[in-house]
Amino acid sequence: MTWDAEAKMRFLFALRSKGLTDQRVLTAMERIDRADFVTGLFADRAYEDMPLPIACGQTISQPSVVGLMTQALDVQPRHKVLEIGTGSGYQAAILSQLARRVYTVDRYKRLVTEARALFERLNMTNITAVTTDGSHGLPDQAPFDRIIVTAAPEDPPGPLLAQLKPGGIMVLPVGQSDAVQSLIRVRRLEDGGFDYTELLPVRFVPLLEGLGKE
Repeated sequence: MTWDAEAKMRFLFALRSKGLTDQRVLTAMERIDRADFVTGLFADRAYEDMPLPIACGQTISQPSVVGLMTQALDVQPRHKVLEIGTGSGYQAAILSQLARRVYTVDRYKRLVTEARALFERLNMTNITAVTTDGSHGLPDQAPFDRIIVTAAPEDPPGPLLAQLKPGGIMVLPVGQSDAVQSLIRVRRLEDGGFDYTELLPVRFVPLLEGLGKE
């Protein structure tokens, strides 16, 4: 399936209709062909605004949610960004169009290996993908200007809050995995405190500790 002009136009229209207004984010999502990140049985549904299954029991999030999370993150060209939950690599690829440097981590080695190969094929040289327990973040590269979490903890993890720069923003879903979760934006204040804003109801896979078995 090719990223033809008509498919692209429908895809971007769906994003705008869900409230995506940031032109930099829309441009990044236009540059990154979601079909590169969806393989197998669901390849022909790559341009639909829906989550799709990927390996290791994970999902690629629906594009409108990816777009709204990216918009809430407010990534600037000099920023260093940490993503927790590489998955297919789609979110990291979009962030790579907006940030100076993207670090993305996942508990499943297979997902990181496949995403890394895809980033190389697409010549995305500003992404570093690492297999590690995302609930601990990436302390050796901290602090980060922005952190995005694509799996849901019950509360924002302390190690991730600690790795956010003063003035930095983290966007993540929080809540019980079998209930409706809330997407929230956390801003680290200059005095070390945190300001929380609830954005919208979402549903993500749970954020699990440890490394995956697959």
